[in-house]
Amino acid sequence: MNRRTLMLSAGALALSARAARAAEEVVIGLVYPLTGNGAQVGLDAKVAYELAADLINGAAPPIDTLMAKGGGLDRLGGAKVKLVFADSQNDPQKARAEAERLITQEKTVAIIGSYTSATAATISQVTERYEIPYISADNSSPSLTQRGLKWFFRPGPHDEMFTKAMFDFYKDIAAKTGRPVKSVSLFYENSIFGTDSAGVQRRMAQEAGIAVAADIKYVANSPSLSTEAQKLKSANGDVLMPSSYTSDAILIMRAMNEIGYRPKAVMAQAAGFQEPAFVSGAGALAEGVMSRSSFAPDAVKLRPAIPAVNAAYKARNNKDMNDNTSRQFTALMFLADAINRAGSIKNTALQAALKASDVPGASLIMPWKGIKFDENGQNTLSNPVIVQLGGGTWHTVWPFDLAATEAVWNVGT
Repeated sequence: MNRRTLMLSAGALALSARAARAAEEVVIGLVYPLTGNGAQVGLDAKVAYELAADLINGAAPPIDTLMAKGGGLDRLGGAKVKLVFADSQNDPQKARAEAERLITQEKTVAIIGSYTSATAATISQVTERYEIPYISADNSSPSLTQRGLKWFFRPGPHDEMFTKAMFDFYKDIAAKTGRPVKSVSLFYENSIFGTDSAGVQRRMAQEAGIAVAADIKYVANSPSLSTEAQKLKSANGDVLMPSSYTSDAILIMRAMNEIGYRPKAVMAQAAGFQEPAFVSGAGALAEGVMSRSSFAPDAVKLRPAIPAVNAAYKARNNKDMNDNTSRQFTALMFLADAINRAGSIKNTALQAALKASDVPGASLIMPWKGIKFDENGQNTLSNPVIVQLGGGTWHTVWPFDLAATEAVWNVGT
């Protein structure tokens, strides 16, 4: 018997065990960095998922949003959601091994993950092989939904959708202020996230007739970014567009400040820039930074459940929800809804329910129009927003009809 046959046999046994188990609890695996680089992101995610599970199971006061009224999964006889966390250590190969362990040993019906797109790429290869769903809560690389996978589902936007929102904002703010973006500086780490992001930004800048003043790829987690900061200063593009995780996001802001350079505008591809650690680590240097986002924390009129969910999260973690934790919370609530709609933990029933999803935006805490997947497992209704830091808090500034405050726009002044 060859290795592939053995793996398929193991997968069949794991699926059979899950299908045979009485639905008293539904086991869901979550792969995140819980130690090492990115650990704080993983620990914040853990709080978001545990809050979601408690709301589903009735271990927290009910909230009027999707699956948050308690009682478990009513179409599975009130079955409770059980979470099993695995530590990826932000290592794609460790993530791959942990995903396989969750499936074969913990008997998970689905896996959610995983912060970085590099870990998502390996996890989703495992879930595809074992034929269970991977819910991409917070992975934004466009290429993840371009691999022909049948068990990959991403409720949130990807970087092509996010980048389109950035360039739509540039067009709209130019029309409003008379100060157009004429050039951008691309700054991105050398992972699938950074290179995919920059590729989309490069193409959309060309389509918009905007010059690329600088195109700088750097090694992630570098000890110094002073050389890159000098290059950005020399290029002096109208907008700096960074695609970086937290430590690098803080480092580049400090490096630019040390040489007396302040970009006219910073439009981040979220990631590390959206993390509370960036806001505290960069301090006053973070003021005025803009970012694309899945989450509009101040869109209370549009999504009345936001304050209650945020308050419940903050009570557990002493910080507000952000772009990442809101997507993580939403991913589990949505997955629980799909399992409930399937009325089964059988893998093919769950896959069918996920494919048939048509969740209205009003039932979410996100500003999205809803959740509905295309043939690649990408939600086509997850419309992004643009937010800006002011007073240490993110405020929605675009679309203008959703904005809580006006954007501070220094381009062209």
